[in-house]
Amino acid sequence: MERKETHKSGFIAVIGRPNVGKSTLVNTLIGQKIAIMSDKPQTTQNRILCILTEPDAQYIFLDTPGIHKPKHKLGEYMVKAAEGTLKEVDAILFVVDATEKMGVGERYILKRLQATKKPVVLVVNKIDLIERKQALPIIAGYTAVYSFAGVVPVSAKKEVNLDSLLDELRKYLPIGPQYYPKDMVTDQPERLIVAELVREKVLHLTRDEVPHAIAVETEEMTTRSNGDVYIRVTIYVERDSQKGIVIGAKGALLKEISTFARKDIEMMLGARVFLELWVKVKKDWRNRAGVLHNLGFGGDA
Repeated sequence: MERKETHKSGFIAVIGRPNVGKSTLVNTLIGQKIAIMSDKPQTTQNRILCILTEPDAQYIFLDTPGIHKPKHKLGEYMVKAAEGTLKEVDAILFVVDATEKMGVGERYILKRLQATKKPVVLVVNKIDLIERKQALPIIAGYTAVYSFAGVVPVSAKKEVNLDSLLDELRKYLPIGPQYYPKDMVTDQPERLIVAELVREKVLHLTRDEVPHAIAVETEEMTTRSNGDVYIRVTIYVERDSQKGIVIGAKGALLKEISTFARKDIEMMLGARVFLELWVKVKKDWRNRAGVLHNLGFGGDA
């Protein structure tokens, strides 16, 4: 008797306004830190593919930049990457923050979603920060303006209700093969993840005027004969004043960035890492298409 194929696999876009916890959600679901996290908006600059493999299903998440009104070419690229993802996937997770009211940003995204025929699951994140009874009016507000395929309240940080979210998602995945090896959690090369981990530390440790003016590039990554890994990374800023901020007094802040980033990179690579950081000025790089292309942002934005 022929066995009926029931394995499911599919691509899922994770969208939402900046800083609602999209990257935290994806990292928690796949059980490994791939997408960087920060309390600064627009942390994710590139579209990152993250993979969760279970015995009967493979969930391929596309963690996208937050959809927002762009103020420069980099912003245009980020929004284009996020909105372009909606056309390529089997399902969409629209993540909102339970602690904030529906605003212009959410309405903008909902308007964009009207054009898609893909199933959209509303994920109300950060429910650990509100009382349970407060979740109902939040959900009612969203379901009044859009017909969602499903609604799941979660806390990505506290790992609340994530199994229910996966169960809900599985309904909308097509029957299909396991596209990626079971131990593969991302399609991103190690060099890019290293650069992202360094950028995360800069976002955490610098002042507000710096974060979106930085880009990070891994220039060299070499495994030595003893198994140690040498990595040279360049942090690009737009102005000399920003360079001074990132370096800090007597190089103190840059050293702190290096220390924290090295710990995460060593955990990812499973090896001892020697990390060398350089800071360079590329004036107005966010508005220069050629520079954006060289840094991996796609200069046609």
